[in-house]
Amino acid sequence: MKAQFLSVLVLCSVVVATLAAQNPMRPGSWEVTTQIEMAAMPVKMPPIKATQCVTPAQLKDPASALPSAAPNCKVSDYKTSGNTVSWKMACSAPQNMTGSGEMTFVGDTYNGTIKANTTQGEMTIKTSGKRLGDCTTP
Repeated sequence: MKAQFLSVLVLCSVVVATLAAQNPMRPGSWEVTTQIEMAAMPVKMPPIKATQCVTPAQLKDPASALPSAAPNCKVSDYKTSGNTVSWKMACSAPQNMTGSGEMTFVGDTYNGTIKANTTQGEMTIKTSGKRLGDCTTP
């Protein structure tokens, strides 16, 4: 069960990062913080931070940023209103999941919330991102 939950967590993070790339943001290195809350979990999970390089190519074609784990997820009803975007999503693997989300961009930052329903219950995913600068190559 823990492995399935972690798979859902990783998949949600991927979807969030990819959706962030679909918005009027600048290419560069972005720090993304994700916090998951589940009523069924008695212990609050710590925030997860990750850094990702968003390239100009990904901004033109966000689907190119999805790793191989995400083809089982479909995003629909994607809408932009000013600096806020909203969407719905449905995933069939690693387990069934449906949800909706909203993100608001301000300059080189964003904040958002995703509500997801899984076989393990409902979860709320809060996410934020900030641009750190240009991407660096290893």
